[in-house]
Amino acid sequence: MVNNVASARETEPGADRSGDAHPRAGFWALTLGSLGVVYGDIGTSPLYALREAVVAAAGPGNAITEQAVLGVLSLILWALLLVVTAKYVLILLHLDNNGEGGTLALMALAQRSMKRAAGIVFLLGVSSAALFYGDAVITPAISVLSAIEGLKIVAPGFDAYVVPITVLILCGLFVVQSRGTAKIATFFGPIMVLWFVAIAAGGLAHVADNPAVLRALNPAYGISFLLDHGLIALITLGLVFLAVTGAEALYADLGHFGRKPIQLAWTAFVLPALAANYFGQAALVLADRAAIENPFFLLYPDWAQWPMVLLATAATVIASQAVITGAYSLTRQAIQLGLLPRLEVRHTSEALAGQIYIPRVNGLLFIAVLLLVAMFHSSSALASAYGIAVTGTMLVDATMGFLVIWRYWHWSLPAAAVLMAPFQLINLTFFAANLLKIPEGAWLPLVFAGLVMTVMYTWRRGTRL
Repeated sequence: MVNNVASARETEPGADRSGDAHPRAGFWALTLGSLGVVYGDIGTSPLYALREAVVAAAGPGNAITEQAVLGVLSLILWALLLVVTAKYVLILLHLDNNGEGGTLALMALAQRSMKRAAGIVFLLGVSSAALFYGDAVITPAISVLSAIEGLKIVAPGFDAYVVPITVLILCGLFVVQSRGTAKIATFFGPIMVLWFVAIAAGGLAHVADNPAVLRALNPAYGISFLLDHGLIALITLGLVFLAVTGAEALYADLGHFGRKPIQLAWTAFVLPALAANYFGQAALVLADRAAIENPFFLLYPDWAQWPMVLLATAATVIASQAVITGAYSLTRQAIQLGLLPRLEVRHTSEALAGQIYIPRVNGLLFIAVLLLVAMFHSSSALASAYGIAVTGTMLVDATMGFLVIWRYWHWSLPAAAVLMAPFQLINLTFFAANLLKIPEGAWLPLVFAGLVMTVMYTWRRGTRL
């Protein structure tokens, strides 16, 4: 392991090296590693996303209708296709700053080509980075809690042990970070392959319960639900967004694995598995409305529920890895751009410069995550706090992506607008939906982001003075 301290020098623009990420590391090894690190977050969203959204769509105390289930399913599927596949995997992964991705990479590119508006671009970048740190705190807490809550299905007596077990698992997760992304990915990758195969199999086994769920591929079901349900539809949309959390971490982790391995893992493996599982959950709920209690674990027969709880626990630990490694990358970029004081940055790979570990960030994240678990106690309580940090990050990513495509790539203004405007409309809709959850807990990531912004602004102003 090579230990270095990051310099404060801003990275200069260079050729796009993210797609040809260091042949010595091995393309297929990077693809497998990306499954274990990049897609852990979004890959475990089926544990809670459809359940929370369908319950909200039905309304308090109301029966679950076919329109609500198919509407939510359609919205989830099209969110995966438009927000993750089109926006991040096909477009934003190409906007790298010398191989690094994430909101600060976009900010650096935009500032070079928007000299007169550099102050506005700086504010956008800092606000988005601060929100990402909020996401990095919430994701480990909600992911691990949602898996351990599966114990209540297979062994109700374990209810009182959910929080202590969650804390114990989180301790182990943060302790192993010092071993480096490459070693973690080598261990996590095969587990996530097994996870995606298991969730796809569980979903496909239940599509026969109600093949009508396949109609949700028609976006008209989602649009009709939104038009017919007013405020409830907007609240539901905020919970539908739980299905795409992790896409922003996908972009932030670009420097760890490269563009092409991340793209291949998504299109060939992750997206089909997620779609199959959501179809199966919806079919199960339509066949048995009581299954909404926990449709993910009830996909499986009794003999398979214990193994799935154990596998889900492992997968949710891995899910936390995407935002943790993203936080390391973001911190190093912030140091290089003069937004944070110099911290020890340990390079954990001789083949990939993007694979790093920052002890101080690891420690602060660990403390914040434990406080969050102690405050909220359940994944349902945390769900209300989750979306706003991610939607805010995605909103800024799309804005700065438009600026980079227009001014840095030298596209015409109409062409750049036509490309990015639909995604920005989707982002604004999701952001508005999540604003409704501020009284229920969404204030927490905003407060956390405000503290991070204050630190960044103070450090930048202080160093200039």
